Amino acid sequence: MEQVNEGTVAAARKVIAVHINYPSRAAQRGRTPAQPSYFLKPSSSLALASSEAPSTVERPAGCELLGYEGEIALIIGRPARRVGIQDAWSHVEWVTASNDLGVYDLRYADKGSNLRSKGGDGFTPVGPGLIAADAVDPAALRIRTWHNGDLVQDDTTEDLLFPFARLVADLSQLLTLEEGDIILTGTPAGASVANPGDVVEVEVSAGVLNTGRLVTRVQEGTTAFADFGARPKADDAQREEAYGSREAAGLPAVESAAVGHVLTPELKAKLESVCTATLSSQLRKRGLNNVSIDGLQATRPEKRIVGLARTLRYVPNREDLFKTHGGGFNAQKKAIDSVNKGEILVMEARGEKGTGTIGDILALRAQVRGAAAIITDGGVRDFSAVAAMDMPTYYANPHPAVLGRRHIPWDTDITIACGGTTVQPGDIIVADADGILVIPPALAEELADDSISQEREETFIAEMVAQGHSVDGLYPLNADWRAKYEAWEAGQAND
Repeated sequence: MEQVNEGTVAAARKVIAVHINYPSRAAQRGRTPAQPSYFLKPSSSLALASSEAPSTVERPAGCELLGYEGEIALIIGRPARRVGIQDAWSHVEWVTASNDLGVYDLRYADKGSNLRSKGGDGFTPVGPGLIAADAVDPAALRIRTWHNGDLVQDDTTEDLLFPFARLVADLSQLLTLEEGDIILTGTPAGASVANPGDVVEVEVSAGVLNTGRLVTRVQEGTTAFADFGARPKADDAQREEAYGSREAAGLPAVESAAVGHVLTPELKAKLESVCTATLSSQLRKRGLNNVSIDGLQATRPEKRIVGLARTLRYVPNREDLFKTHGGGFNAQKKAIDSVNKGEILVMEARGEKGTGTIGDILALRAQVRGAAAIITDGGVRDFSAVAAMDMPTYYANPHPAVLGRRHIPWDTDITIACGGTTVQPGDIIVADADGILVIPPALAEELADDSISQEREETFIAEMVAQGHSVDGLYPLNADWRAKYEAWEAGQAND
């Protein structure tokens, strides 16, 4: 196998990087671009690296957040100008590994160009081996990244947002891709931050072919930035972006104001210990009969879920309104991107089954943010992928159509109707195999306590029935049986 060498680096007049291209990264970032977007890295950022001769990169003095991103790099073999997608891959000669390094401390300084944040010397190590592009299927490559020996990125090119041939063809419409130019094709989820002393390794493989490990060691810079230019600065928003999540960055979870006061850990544990059938009977005793979300199925019916409701409302599609409310960072994406750990996103879709209201990318984003569940009385797209997630989704039916066929995402965190009942933000949702209940927060504590007491009684009743006793006077307990139950309960407490 040929190796990346000084000639490879010298031939690269342009280094072009793609912002978001892997579905896992799109979910992590909470946005899925409709078209690829790019930025340039200077060729002086290129560096050679291998396991035998690792590259060394400085985290600039005063910076905190040196991000690494394992990527597949394409090396152009013959010029491409206004080529079509069908012909584009033939212009790629080599595939290799790369690490798209950058300091988040300077992202603010260049308004999207990434020059200062990602253009530093040594910020684009490549190598060590070259895989011939004509020997591989560009949709069957694997990218892996190790941080201090731990595998942190592992993805394939099977379901890229923008396949490699499309990237080459798209870029060639405006500029000539020249021999030796390098295209960095995006990074999957799992990119994070490396500190001085850390080692990052990246490898690209295609079956038995592989590039070998691209090894980069991080050291601390010693030369401070001059005071006449942008100075490093980092905040919690950049830390979350750099590490991939607040949890990974060591930041406290952003919780809704009601979490600590309404759904305490103690109350949550109580509600998790009882079934919805018991809670439903206790709600009925209090005159609440219309508090169940009906007619839905669950991707994970074996799970019992308790969380605070966040809400999203869809209205029927009207083409002129969809133009103003359906695109961009719309209400659906805002709801997904603001759901917090342990919360449940409840969607009003009017029981409309003729289109999807959530798909795999946004469901994954909700799971990454820590959502306890998604509930929709409409359809689910990409059903197999959504059903495979650990986070449960409650839904009316699978459907392949996109949201805009029947819906406009309209508003968030308002009172909605879902599955035949009213849901308000901050309501407590409890779901299990029997169904989904909406519990008014003011009743939750006494409801939980009474449900626990009821289930204790029912445990005793079940034991008596198993011993052969008639249910007459036993279920419900009459005075004699209640006295026996109280004696049984006292005995249980003393055991």
